[in-house]
Amino acid sequence: MVAFMEKGSRLQLSIVIPAYNEAESVAKLHAELLQVLNSLGKSFEIIFINDGSTDATLSELKKLKPIRIISFSRNFGKSQALQAGFSASRGEHIFTMDSDLQDDPAELPNFLKKMEESGVELVCGWKKNRSDSFMKRLVSKVANGLTGFFTGTKVHDMNCGFKLYCKEVVKNLNLYGDMHRYIPALVATQGFKIAEIQINHRERKFGISKYGNFRRFSKSFFDFVTLILMRRFIDRPMHFFGIIGMISAFCGMVILAYQAYIKIFKGVLIGNHPILLLGVLLVVIGVQLFSSGFLGELVIRQGQRQALYTIREETERS
Repeated sequence: MVAFMEKGSRLQLSIVIPAYNEAESVAKLHAELLQVLNSLGKSFEIIFINDGSTDATLSELKKLKPIRIISFSRNFGKSQALQAGFSASRGEHIFTMDSDLQDDPAELPNFLKKMEESGVELVCGWKKNRSDSFMKRLVSKVANGLTGFFTGTKVHDMNCGFKLYCKEVVKNLNLYGDMHRYIPALVATQGFKIAEIQINHRERKFGISKYGNFRRFSKSFFDFVTLILMRRFIDRPMHFFGIIGMISAFCGMVILAYQAYIKIFKGVLIGNHPILLLGVLLVVIGVQLFSSGFLGELVIRQGQRQALYTIREETERS
């Protein structure tokens, strides 16, 4: 595929682009990418993931070349689209960007330069001057601030889809839910170094944003809570569930011991004491939490990655 690759050489760049109902944008984006990539003089591949589009996105993609197309059987979401793209990518460095033309392909050389100069494994785009509504900018700023505060990952634009990864980073990512919003925090947790650059953010020309409704906000909130817990307890769930379980069981046993004392030595009838039921409940909860921690340890030791998406077809045009 084009300057894609000379025989026997290693592919240098992979461009991974999730697309959902972007029929009007994909051809123009592909043309802009080719213009920039051909000027770089590096071997490359362009991978579009058709995330269950219900418009003409797939048919428009099939008109383009060079291109690789991964088409899902239905809409699985951006995290799974990125995960599929990461799994399919063959380049030493992987770009991700959105398909709505708001990310400017002319920024690609700046990403590469930043990674080379800083020696990091992930370069994040920062849409300092965003071409979005005031409300969207406000929500993004608050979300970035909270995520940075709780995770310790200081990135201005956590959810910007325009990023450059080293191959080692994408091999260690396992995205689900809406965890694509917190990729920098996940990468930092694994010990990789991160930098960011300011990028040109263009106005959306076609369609509407798919990522601003309340349903996605609520999903992102629960994924955020998951991220916080994972950051500290992903490889040691017993430290979370076990400790809380022990505290609960201990409090319950203290209550039951006191009830036993007043029953045996003071002859007090305790059958109708609500605190007796509280003691029993705390012990039961403690045992359950402790067991959950133990089961979590077993799952981690034995767990394997499993794709959460279904690919309907794959196409490659050179």
